[in-house]
Amino acid sequence: MSDIPTKANAPWLGVIADDFTGASDVAGTLASAGMRVVQTFGTPDPSTNLDDVDCIVISLKTRSVPAAEAVEQSLAAARALKSLGVQQLYFKYCSTFDSTPEGNIGPVADALHEEFVPAGLVTVVAPGTPALRRTVYNGVLFAGTHLLEESSMRHHPLTPMTDSNVPRLLQAQTSNPVGHIGHGAIEAGASAVGAELETLGSQGSGYVVVDTLSDHHLAVLGTALLDHPLVTGGSGLVGGLAAARGHRVTPDLGNASRPTGPAAVVAGSCSEMTNAQIQVFRQVHPCFQVDPVAIAEGRDVVAEALMFARENLPSGPILIHSTTSPAEVLSAQRHLGKARAAEIAEDALSAIAEGLVGMGCRQLIVAGGETSGAVVRRLGITTARVGKESHPACHG
Repeated sequence: MSDIPTKANAPWLGVIADDFTGASDVAGTLASAGMRVVQTFGTPDPSTNLDDVDCIVISLKTRSVPAAEAVEQSLAAARALKSLGVQQLYFKYCSTFDSTPEGNIGPVADALHEEFVPAGLVTVVAPGTPALRRTVYNGVLFAGTHLLEESSMRHHPLTPMTDSNVPRLLQAQTSNPVGHIGHGAIEAGASAVGAELETLGSQGSGYVVVDTLSDHHLAVLGTALLDHPLVTGGSGLVGGLAAARGHRVTPDLGNASRPTGPAAVVAGSCSEMTNAQIQVFRQVHPCFQVDPVAIAEGRDVVAEALMFARENLPSGPILIHSTTSPAEVLSAQRHLGKARAAEIAEDALSAIAEGLVGMGCRQLIVAGGETSGAVVRRLGITTARVGKESHPACHG
């Protein structure tokens, strides 16, 4: 277990997020709760100025990389956060618990739990984010009114979710026993939750999946977990933790202004929601689709996309996307292999984003966690101060 001392006036929370859009979600939740938040893209350099900050959110790109690599990067991020004096660590993953039986949620949680959690203390697992209609009831994860396995996540191109039982999903990825606390105990209050956590810890549980049906449940859990060194979950529970801490200094975000200039959207997410949004967008604005198979066959699709942008960017927002239907995604994966298809799309979209900025685009929206990571790294962005959300995220 780590024994790094806490610095005076240090940030109270350090978040390790497994993708960039998820990191933005949790950063927005914290900022909306009145916290001063800095989001870094990758583990911050020790010389990074992080004064006057309540929460640091580190954006990693570890959701779909090999488990050993995810563990190595996550531990490095956690150690960097502890060296900055953070009091509590939060491992953030998607509210749909995206992961295969091999990981990466379980292996990363195991590594963090082993290094930063005292023996006999459990680590909470809370993917539920009720504001996004992601709830956990009796340990079963729902997306809206559907079981997770009956939602569009069943067809996710990298981490298809075919089981809705969170304890079972996690148990397949860890040798630590996984327990569960139901909504009844949470309704009884923070003391009841604390007692349940203590009992489960004494019985040998390493993790405890908690039901989350409402924001009230998140508030109760936040109070119960105030002093836990490590918490894991979606973007919802950080709001409960922030509420339990209390507002420190509400950030003065009045001077934050939206940039002006040409606008573009770059989308790599293949989610059902992104597909629907693209169909709406294309009714009024020009769109260009990036085809990874065409790139693999030798077409210079990046140059074609940038030519499309030069012709259309001056007259209004444009969209460049690799987003497509599940059937077309599967066809590309069969042709190229799952990893290669994703790599080609990310490389192309990040190169296109760099080209867009080079030609004067000053408002760039990027959709998709893996795509966002590739774009931010290509543009060399390392740190951002986080302002208020313009609209609640739909990622989680």
